[in-house]
Amino acid sequence: MKRRRLSAEDRELWDRVRASAEPIERGNLEVQRFDPDTDLPAPAPRNMTKAKSVLLGRSVGKTSSTTHNLAPAIHDHVRHAPVQMDQKSFGKLKRGKLRPEAKLDLHGMTLDRAHPALLRFVMDSHGNGKRLILVVTGKGKQRDEGGPIPVRHGVLRHQVPQWLAMQPLKSVVLQIAQAHISHGGGGAYYVYLRRHR
Repeated sequence: MKRRRLSAEDRELWDRVRASAEPIERGNLEVQRFDPDTDLPAPAPRNMTKAKSVLLGRSVGKTSSTTHNLAPAIHDHVRHAPVQMDQKSFGKLKRGKLRPEAKLDLHGMTLDRAHPALLRFVMDSHGNGKRLILVVTGKGKQRDEGGPIPVRHGVLRHQVPQWLAMQPLKSVVLQIAQAHISHGGGGAYYVYLRRHR
């Protein structure tokens, strides 16, 4: 990088600052100690809104962590959802002992293409009397580049259980579970459908 020369105005300003500065002698330095009882800022008033307190640099309530905190992953929510189907069948399902009757692979699809494909597949499967189907979403690509806004890992993997929990699919889906490793593991979901009436 080439060094820039000071203009006449900059040189004059620098000379005035330098002339007004006083040198510090090491023996005259005072060491200040931090006293937590007296040196902490006053607490925010109770009626201060959170936004105002953030602007003033004060914390209200819990202190935030230094890491980005995303909402819990949807597959964690699916894992802890209550069992709606027969407990014995659910145990077999989790161990990969039940074979899916149909499979939909959403790899490489955008959200705009995946949603109608999922809707059509689930409704057709239910109409044909199928009970257990497999929806493969893939595990997703790591796209978080370390920016200030966190990016969710695996968009389809996150979105598919949400679509299955909304109407019209909600009325035909009895249970959603993460697939056994033999059927795709974390990149696939078992969808157990209600009986066709």
